[in-house]
Order: sequence, then structure tokens, then C-alpha cells
Amino acid sequence: MAITVPSIQLFIDGEWKAPILNIRIPIINPSTENIIGDIPAATKEDVDFAVEAAKRALSRKGRDWSTASGSVRAGYLRAIAAKITEKKNELGKLESIDSGKPLEEALADLDDVIACFEYYAGLAEGLDAKQKTPVSLPMDTFKSHVLKEPIGVVALITPWNYPLLMATWKVAPALAAGCAAILKPSELASVTCLELGEICREVGLPPGVLNILSGLGHEAGASLASHPDVDKIAFTGSSATGSRIMTAAAQLIKDVDLDKVAEWTIFGCFFTNGQICSATSRLIVHESIAKKFVNKLVKWAENIKISDPLEEGCRLGPIVSEAQYKKVLNFIATAKSEGATILTGGRRPEHLQKGYFVEPTIVSDVTTSMQIWREEVFGPVLSVKTFSTEEEAIDLANDTHYGLGSAVMSNDLERCERVSQALQAGIVWINCAQPSFIQAPWGGIKRSGFGRELGEWGLDNYLSVKQVTTYISGDQWGWYQSPSKL
Repeated sequence: MAITVPSIQLFIDGEWKAPILNIRIPIINPSTENIIGDIPAATKEDVDFAVEAAKRALSRKGRDWSTASGSVRAGYLRAIAAKITEKKNELGKLESIDSGKPLEEALADLDDVIACFEYYAGLAEGLDAKQKTPVSLPMDTFKSHVLKEPIGVVALITPWNYPLLMATWKVAPALAAGCAAILKPSELASVTCLELGEICREVGLPPGVLNILSGLGHEAGASLASHPDVDKIAFTGSSATGSRIMTAAAQLIKDVDLDKVAEWTIFGCFFTNGQICSATSRLIVHESIAKKFVNKLVKWAENIKISDPLEEGCRLGPIVSEAQYKKVLNFIATAKSEGATILTGGRRPEHLQKGYFVEPTIVSDVTTSMQIWREEVFGPVLSVKTFSTEEEAIDLANDTHYGLGSAVMSNDLERCERVSQALQAGIVWINCAQPSFIQAPWGGIKRSGFGRELGEWGLDNYLSVKQVTTYISGDQWGWYQSPSKL
């Protein structure tokens, strides 16, 4: 039976509202290429209303969200987590048909969404105890303390590869800090983010604290980013809508259990259909084990179940959209024309005649000048090069403008430690790839952005620090001569 998406509007000031210009965007199921519904397309006028609603939420008399205690805000975050738990199966199916993510992955992402709201509820409560933290001063005639205050109105612009999870990485700490937010999810996968609006309405989140606008990047996203009353913009996405987020994308492999590492290598590149900003899609393997290891990788890749993402056991679903599908196939075709060898994959699976499916692809005979090595494919494609020395491997890994994630695989833990320090990336995984924990910082270096999400670092993104210093001596300050003594 075909699954359709219920009609949804924009979520502004605690209510569902039709877009002012009444423009809507079709939702295409990437596994069938069928239209299954539509979402509203916000424009500048809708953005203005949402920003005004957020401003009111921070100044509403008697219900000032920004000055409420952390424990009050924590109560709402926990209520949101509980509601998502109730609706987990429904949300998982919606995310799967909207983005092409295998259902089991979508459900696992929702577990992380729930955990993230719970985690930041705890940090919100902890903020109360940290307020008025004393500052040690060299003079006993003064005392000083620090207040942590919400930044204000924040715009949160999120991508399509982890629709609700990436949104939660921003929404949960922003609300925990006491900010009011406008969330703008990707137009390619907005449904579960819009459903979050209904959850907020059901738990009684004060109007305007979270507003959710679907729409195109050049309309809604650009209007948010340039709005004079937005105090902070938090962005994760592609080069089409902002600074490019990309991984150092290197896995260095030597002296290992080949089957164990083969699975981690496959997972690091092909998880989330290969559409992950931290995908370790450049494999740098020692020449002494390269042939044997790559042959093993091919067998693992060819054993991955590719199917409709709602089908049980699916491990690789479709690319999110027709445009992205064509882009991935063009990367593969260009690599082949430049002299690379396609060891497996590189085409549509024979058993799937509809949908934006691409087989897991492994490419060898790659040079560092090739497009497929230097640019982000954002699809299920792994490029392979060999190295002979540790120094050469590190140079290959660091030869990029980007630096989000990287992985080192070796039984030699001293080597792993040494190489992890030399890799220019915000995240290094040792003998694994892609684990993400809400308690640990997430972010990159170079052109892979700045700042960190998750953990306490994620909360700090939405707080400003205020110094409050008091003169406590009963004596005159005495810097100027008193007129009474002249």
C-alpha cells in the first residue's frame, strides 16, 4: 500500500499557518520517484512573521522564556522526548520515505533524537547551578561573578541526510539555553522536522519558542541568514546554501584483522546511503595488504542489501533526489574517463528499475588530481589509494582543504595514537568509523566549518557570558581628589 504524507503547514508562533504566497513543494519518494505529498514553501514574508514570533517569546510578560529557570526548560525538552518516543515508528516511516534512509537507520536516528533532547534537558538543569559562578580577583574590594545568558533569536538551517537528528543537534541546545529558534530544514527532507512542530504544540511549548519553516534555501534560508533581528545563525549543509561541510575523508589501514576492518570501512563510507558529511570515502591502504584487502571489500560491498528503505534488512536505500543521483553517477563516469577502475558498482542495481538507487561503488587506480579524490561525492562511492610509509599516508590524508572526520585502523595502538595526532581533522576514529555520541564534540577544521556541536560545547554555542562585578568596600575609591578636601 502506498504511503502518503499528511498535509502540513508552516509552524509559527505555536500555530499551523499556510505560507503567505501559498507556494508548495512536492515531496518525491526517492525509492519510487512518486509524489507522495507536498510541503509549504516559506518566503521572506513568512520569515519576518517567524522572527517576530521568536522575539515575542523572549519578551512576553510573565512568560519570559529566556529568564525561566533551566529546570523549567528541561521539563519541556523531556516532554518532547517522551512524545517522540510515542510516535517513533510513525516518524521513522515518514523519514524513510521522505529521504530514502533505510527504516532501521531512521529508527536508530530517532533513538538518538530522543537521547539528545534528554541530554540537553540535563544540561539545562545544570545551568541553574552554574549561574553566578564567582571569578577570583586580585583585589578584595571587588567581587565578580559570571552569568550565562541565551544569545537570543537563532536561525537553525539543517541538511537532509539526518533530517530530524541534525535538527535536534541544534534545536535541543538552543532551547536548553533559553533561545527562541526558527528551524529551516532542507526542502529535500522536511517532513519529520515539521512534525516536530505538532509535538511542540502537544506538549505546550510556549508560542514562538520554536518556529519551523520549510522552503527553498535561496528564499527562506537566505531571508533568515540576512535578517537583522536574528542574533545567531547555526548552519549545516552543502556548498549550494553556505560554506561547504566536508570530511578529511580518509581511512588509513595497516596491520589489521581484515574482515573486522572491511566492515568498518564499508560502514564508514556506505552508511546513510553514503550521504554523510563525515563519510570516510578516501581509503588509504598499505601496499602490502592492498590487493587482498580491496578484494575483501568488494565482496562485502556486493553483499549489501539494496532495496526499498521500508523493506526489512535494507542496508542501502536510494539517493535523496534525482539531481543528487545524477551528480553521483557523473562523478563515477568522470573518474572512469580519467583512468580510474570501477571494481564494483557504479550503476543502478538490475533488480530496481525505479528510484534513485546506486550500487555501492569502489574505485581504484585513483590519482590525487582526480575529481573523485579531491571533491565530496556524497553518495555510496569509495576511492582507494595505497601507501608505503606512515609519513606518505599522513601526507595523503591531510592533502585537502577540508577536515571533519578521519579513521585509523591498525593493531599497533602506538601507531594509531601517533597518526591520530598528525591527522588534520576535528574527529579521529581509531579502529572504527562513524560512531557519534551526543556527549562528545562534533565539528571540523579548515573549510569543514568552525565551532563544535554536541556535548557541553553544543550548549555553549547558544549562550553568551556576562561579567558582573561589584565594588564592596565602604571606602571612597580615591582615584580623584575629593572636592570636599580642597
